Amino acid sequence: MASLVLDIALPADRVQAIYQGRANRIQALSRDGRRVSIPAHHFRTFLTHAGIHGSFELEFNDAGELLSLRRLV
Repeated sequence: MASLVLDIALPADRVQAIYQGRANRIQALSRDGRRVSIPAHHFRTFLTHAGIHGSFELEFNDAGELLSLRRLV
């Protein structure tokens, strides 16, 4: 299983675009320099009034399918 670590800082006004239907993906640069695009609905559990902030680990299979997403402490 491959994994990537992302540091995300999306303020509430940027996340609001997702809920208004103007955006449906979150693009981020991983710590190792890879650009990834993840469906925004995967981050709903991490949404606060301030937006989405934190470090996250994505695990995916060889076909590039997301297996898990978790917030790092």
